[in-house]
Amino acid sequence: MEAYQRTVEEALQEQHSSMHGLSEAQAQERSSVFGLNKLQEKKASLLKRLVRQLSDPMIIVLLGAALISGITSAYAHESYADTFIILFVVMVNAMLGLYQEGKAEAAIEALKHMNAPACKVVRNGEIRVTASEDLVPGDVIVLEAGDAVPADGRILECANLKVEESALSGESLPVEKQTEALQEDNPPLGDRRNMVYMGSSVVYGRGRAVITATGMHTEMGKIADAILVSREEATPLQQKLNRLSKLLSLLVLAICAFMFLFELLRNGDLRAESLLDTFMLAVSLAVAAIPEGLAAVVTVQLAIGVTRMAKRNAVIRQLTAVETLGCTQVICSDKTGTLTQNRMQVVEHFGDDERLLALAMSLCNDTQVHADGTMQGEPTEVALSAYGETLFHINEEMQKYPRIHEFPFDSQRKMMTTMHRQSDGVVLQFTKGATDVVLQRCTGIWRNQKIEPMREEDREELNRMNKRMADRALRVLCAACKWNEHIETDMETAESNLVFLGLCGMMDPVREEVKPAIAQCRKAGIRPVMITGDHIDTAVAIAKSLTIITDTSQAMSGSTLDTLSQEELTARIDQTFVYARVKPEHKVRIVDAWKSRGYVVAMSGDGVNDAPAIKRANIGVGMGITGTDVTKNVADMVLADDNFATIVSAVQEGRRIYDNIRKAIQFLLSSNISEVLSIFLATMMGFTILKPVHILWVNLLTDTFPALALGMEEGDEDLMRRPPRPSSEGLFANGLHMQIIFQGCAITLITLFSYIVGHFMEAGVWEITQSADGMTMAFLTMSMTEMFHAFNMRSLKQSVVHMKKQNLYLIGSVVCALFLTIAVIYIPVLSELFAFEHISVAEFAVALLMSVSIIPIVEIEKWIHRALQRKHG
Repeated sequence: MEAYQRTVEEALQEQHSSMHGLSEAQAQERSSVFGLNKLQEKKASLLKRLVRQLSDPMIIVLLGAALISGITSAYAHESYADTFIILFVVMVNAMLGLYQEGKAEAAIEALKHMNAPACKVVRNGEIRVTASEDLVPGDVIVLEAGDAVPADGRILECANLKVEESALSGESLPVEKQTEALQEDNPPLGDRRNMVYMGSSVVYGRGRAVITATGMHTEMGKIADAILVSREEATPLQQKLNRLSKLLSLLVLAICAFMFLFELLRNGDLRAESLLDTFMLAVSLAVAAIPEGLAAVVTVQLAIGVTRMAKRNAVIRQLTAVETLGCTQVICSDKTGTLTQNRMQVVEHFGDDERLLALAMSLCNDTQVHADGTMQGEPTEVALSAYGETLFHINEEMQKYPRIHEFPFDSQRKMMTTMHRQSDGVVLQFTKGATDVVLQRCTGIWRNQKIEPMREEDREELNRMNKRMADRALRVLCAACKWNEHIETDMETAESNLVFLGLCGMMDPVREEVKPAIAQCRKAGIRPVMITGDHIDTAVAIAKSLTIITDTSQAMSGSTLDTLSQEELTARIDQTFVYARVKPEHKVRIVDAWKSRGYVVAMSGDGVNDAPAIKRANIGVGMGITGTDVTKNVADMVLADDNFATIVSAVQEGRRIYDNIRKAIQFLLSSNISEVLSIFLATMMGFTILKPVHILWVNLLTDTFPALALGMEEGDEDLMRRPPRPSSEGLFANGLHMQIIFQGCAITLITLFSYIVGHFMEAGVWEITQSADGMTMAFLTMSMTEMFHAFNMRSLKQSVVHMKKQNLYLIGSVVCALFLTIAVIYIPVLSELFAFEHISVAEFAVALLMSVSIIPIVEIEKWIHRALQRKHG
C-alpha cells in the first residue's frame, strides 16, 4: 500500500513518527541511514575532465606531431624546441577548455543558490528552521504560502492548502490538497491530492506533512537517476572535427610514407645519415600538413561565443553546444515563464463601477501586500490585488473596511465570501468565484451607482461576456456584493440575493519580446513549437497571439497523442506546433519524433518533468530563475532570464560562431596546403624552401593570431534570413574545399616565385638552386601572404572591400604577426636560430608587394563563385 492510500494515522505509523515529529536523536540516526536530502549530480573529476580535453581528435593529432618532432630531434641531436612548442599549445588548449567548463559550472552553482534551501520542521514537538538537506523520512514539516516543498510527504493536516506542481506535472494552475486517503491504484502524480513533492511550492493556505521520501528516493530523484545513467551524443561540430582529424591523420601518414619512399628510391642511398635526412624531409611535410593551431583556434572561438552569450543571459555549459545552436531547426518551448511572464494579470474587466469591482476583488482576497509593494499569495489572487493596487492602496482600504467574518473558498462551492465593517456600522459583503455559480445567486445588478433588479436580458448579456472572455482563454472570475445591518453567519443565506458587480478576465500574458523573436525564427527557417501542461484552449489562444499557429488543427492534446503510435506521430509531427495537457513522456516522444525526421531540436523547460526531454534533445535549455536543479544539470544551456527571445539570440550567436569557425578552417587549411605544396614542389626541383621549424613558426604564431581574430567577426547581414544548415552538412559544403585548394595553390605559387626572385636579387642569375636569401624571402612572403589572406576570410562570400565594419582585433593580430615575422628575420639571435639572412629593404618591399596580390586574386575567385551560385541557385 502506498502512502497516498493510507490514512493519516497509518502514514505516521509507517514512518514510526507522530504529530510531534522526531527527536533530534532519531533524526541523526536516520540521517546516517538515508543520507542527505539532496540530488546526486553527474560531475566528472578534474583528472577525467583533463583526459576528456586531451582525447579530442585534434589534440591527438598535435600530440602525434610532438612525438614525431621529438623522435627527429633525438636522432639528429638537435634542439627539442619544436616538441616543446607543440606541447605548450596542447596544454594551453586543454587549460582553456577546463577554464570555460569551470566558469559554466560556477554560473550554474550561483543559479542553484538563488533560493535558500531551508524549511520548517517539527523536532521534539517544537517548530524550528533547518537546512532542507538535513530532513529524513518521518520528519514532520510545516508548510505555508511561499514555502518550497523540500521532500516528498503525506499531508497530515491542511487548511485551503494549494500547491504549484508544474515542475513535476506540467500543470500551471495550483492543486488543492486534502488529507483523506485515496482509493485508486497508481493514480497520476497530479491526482495524488494528499501528497506533496520535492520541487513544488505552496502558493496558498497552510498544512503539515510527514516526510515519506528524501533525496534520490523522491519523485524528482527518480527522474534525476534516469538522467544520470543516460548517454551523451556527440554534437554536429564534434562529429565534423572528428572526421577532419581522421582525414588529416591519414593525409599526414600518406605524405610521410610517399616522400620517404620517393626520396629513398630517387637517391638510392641507404646510409643512416641519408635515411635520417630523408625521414626529416617527410617530417617537414607532416608538420606542414598538420594545422597545429586549429584545435586551439576552434576552442577559443567557441569560448568567445560563450562569453558573448553570457552577456546576453545565456549560460553555456558545454563549448560545443554553441555550434549546435547554430543548426537548430526546431525549438520546443514550455509556455509558462518562457513564452509568458509566469504571473497572472487582469487584462479585461466588465462592470459599471470599476473601482467597486476592484475593491471587491482585492478585499475578498487573502493576498498579503507588503510595505515595499511585493505581494504573496495564490497567483490568481495576487493578480486581482495587483489590479486593485492600480486604482487605490489596498492596505489603506483594508483599514477602512476591516474584515470581520469570512467563508473561505472551497472547491465544492467555488466561491469565497468576506464581510467588512463600514465606518457607519453597516456590513459590506463581497463574494467572488466562478461566474456561473455567483451569477445564479445574484438577484440585482450594480448600475449607475445604485442597485437595479437583475433582468433576464442582463443574465444573457453577462453570460455572453463571460463566454467571450473564456473563448480568449482568459480565466474569468465574477464579483458580487450586498449590504447588511448585521453579520450573516449562515453561509447559504449570506451567499444569496447578491448584487452583481462585474467580471475580471485574467491570463498569464506573453513576454513583449517573444513575438518579435518568433517572427525572427520564421525568417531564419526555425520552427517554434509550444509544449504545455495547460488546457488546449489556453494553449491555442496564446499560440495564435504569438503566430506559432494559424489554425486550431495545428494543436494536439495529450489525450490525442496517447492514441498515436510513435510512427504515426512522426508522420504528422511537422503539421503540429502546439501540444497541450502533456505528460513528461509525451515531451520525449515529441523530441524523438522531430529527431527521427532528421531535424536538429532544441528543447527548453523549467520543471523536472521537462528534464528527460531536455536531455534527449540535441540542445537542452534550462531556466535559470524558475528551473529546478535537475533541469539545470542536464541542460546544455541555462537561460538566466527564462526568456524565449534569449534562445533565439543564442541561435544567432551559434550561427555566427559556426561561420567564423569555417573561416578559420579555410584560412588555416589553405595556409597548410600552401606549405605542403611549397615543400613538395621545392623538393621535386631539388632545393629546401622551408625547414620544419619555419613551418611551426608560421602555423603556431603567424597564422594563429589572425585565425583567433576571425572569431570576433560579426555575422553576415543575411545570418538570420537564411534557413538552418542541415546537421549532416559537412565543414567543406558549398564549395569550400575547392576554395581552400585554389587559395592554397595561389599562396604556393606566390611563395615559390618569391624564392626564385630572392635568389635572383642575391646572385643576379635566374636559376633554381639552394639559396639563403631565397629561403628568407619565401618565409617572409608566405607569412605576409597568409596575413593578408586573413582579411579575405572576413567573409566567405562577400567582397571584403565593401564590408562596412572593421575588425580591429584582426588588424591588431596581423600587426602583431608581422612584428614577430620581422623579429625572427632581423634580430640576430633569432635569425641565426632559424638560419635566415638579413635581406635588404628592396627584397622586403618585393616580398610585401607579392604578398598583397593574394587579396585581388581571392576577390576574383569570390566573384566567380558568387556568379556560379547565382547561375545554379
